[in-house]
Amino acid sequence: MAPAPWEHATLRRALAPADPLAHRALESLLAAEAALRRRLTADLRREGLSAPGFSVLVVLMTAGGELELRALRRRLGLSKANATEVVSRLQAHGFIERRRLTEDRRAAAVALTSAGRATVQRLFPEHSGRVSNAFSALDDAEKRSLTSLCRKIAA
Repeated sequence: MAPAPWEHATLRRALAPADPLAHRALESLLAAEAALRRRLTADLRREGLSAPGFSVLVVLMTAGGELELRALRRRLGLSKANATEVVSRLQAHGFIERRRLTEDRRAAAVALTSAGRATVQRLFPEHSGRVSNAFSALDDAEKRSLTSLCRKIAA
């Protein structure tokens, strides 16, 4: 038995977004994020790295090679569980080492190995070029605006 015509209209009203423009913005943002992720992570995956894993290596490199795990999580905005998973995977690949802090046995530090350092030095220039290329459709003002808008949404 087919639904009555009034049932279709009621269903359409119930499923109509309160702010259609916000929904279109969300769809566009998610599509852009997925496209960027595909373009920027293909080479990393061939090296056994995820995007968060590569970010960990780069942050460690810029921090002098070692950070307390808690500080690393804060810098990257990772949850405790996600950080543990990423760090464990990087450790299994020999890119980092993890050790307990002597002054606080509950806390851990994460340090780049020579293999991790060499991987960042080898991959970062190409990755940086891919990032520049991915955003080449935007001029500097648009990049600043996008940055500002994303920060506003994330706050």
